[in-house]
Amino acid sequence: MVVGLGLRPDTSAERIVAAVREVLGDKKIHCFATIDRRAGESGLRAAAAELKVPIRTFTAAELDDVSVPNPDPRTAAAVGTSSVAEAAAVLAAGGGSLVVAKRTAQGVVVAAAQPIPR
Repeated sequence: MVVGLGLRPDTSAERIVAAVREVLGDKKIHCFATIDRRAGESGLRAAAAELKVPIRTFTAAELDDVSVPNPDPRTAAAVGTSSVAEAAAVLAAGGGSLVVAKRTAQGVVVAAAQPIPR
């Protein structure tokens, strides 16, 4: 699964990992995906290292081009796109299908998409 994440600055790795596990259990994760402005977040980087997955990031414009089932006008006002977690998951999955719609756990928004088989 490709995991899309929406998170606030300074979110801890422990909180991110707990949120992912709460939403997805122990399903195999291929990568994390989020908006580019979160790429340098130490908590995100530490969570990715702990789970041994890469991080893919996308601009707000790239994310905003993806049609998602749960757009949020508050997110659009805050970061310039109506979806971070769902859109990032779909993009990082190469256009694969969203299999877990966004859910908030531990203050982290989590969504997941299944990559298109190659």
